[in-house]
Amino acid sequence: MKGIVLAGGAGTRLYPVTKVVSKQLLPVYDKPMIYYPLSALMLAGIRDILIISTPTDLPRFRELLGEGGQWGVRFEYAEQPRPEGLAQAFLIGRSFVGDDKVALVLGDNIFYGHGFTDAVQRAARLEKGAVVFGYHVHDPHRYGVAEFDSAGRVVNIEEKPKQPQSNYAITGIYFYDNDVLEIAAGLKPSSRGELEITDVNRAYLQRGDLRVELLGRGVAWLDTGTFEALQQASQFIQVIEQRQGLRVACLEEIAYHMGFIDAAHLERLAAGMTNDLGAYLRAVLGRPSQQ
Repeated sequence: MKGIVLAGGAGTRLYPVTKVVSKQLLPVYDKPMIYYPLSALMLAGIRDILIISTPTDLPRFRELLGEGGQWGVRFEYAEQPRPEGLAQAFLIGRSFVGDDKVALVLGDNIFYGHGFTDAVQRAARLEKGAVVFGYHVHDPHRYGVAEFDSAGRVVNIEEKPKQPQSNYAITGIYFYDNDVLEIAAGLKPSSRGELEITDVNRAYLQRGDLRVELLGRGVAWLDTGTFEALQQASQFIQVIEQRQGLRVACLEEIAYHMGFIDAAHLERLAAGMTNDLGAYLRAVLGRPSQQ
């Protein structure tokens, strides 16, 4: 399975900060925002990853992330000239995906908590259809919302409904078989002028090939699209890391525990760091995985 991080968009809700820098390059406590969605793909076992961003911001992502060898992964990069919907990622990334399955994660989404790694690794093993995740929110009208029947089966997904039929929003990470390329290519823009990811999910639902897994209370899903949400996310990560002494979305640590790099490689990475991260990575070598 291949992965795509969609890190484009204008970030208008974070203006004027985003006038000069992509919101996915802003810090969320101690690391750039894009590290968090990258960590989700890496925890799922995905090593071939396409970064999609604007023509202006893409060089900055290249400078930050490089080719990925430091973490045992491989990055490619593609431009999104204009933000025309989340499903546009599959048109831009069609040649990258090729004949493979693909996972899409939004560049401003953060996932953390017990059971999340197992959930995305199960999803990455799909052979046919699609897997998305539902998460209980208090303001479902802001999201794509899943509607369930009396037996708990998903019967509809509605984008930003005025009268939501449940409190379960569809989160910003999606796993698809290769059919998603043709489904996305056949979409028509919505009334917002965008290729909606909800329409992709509905297409799988109509086929009977959509599985919605519900993330429980032990998982945090954070969207960092506003100043308030960005501040809250930073505070959340700070509290977790300082309380546990373990880092969230530490790509070096994840790469090591996933077997993408070996101990000698991690030692070399740690030796090149003069801050607290270097000491942390040296300590990682002496304890079991906490992912």
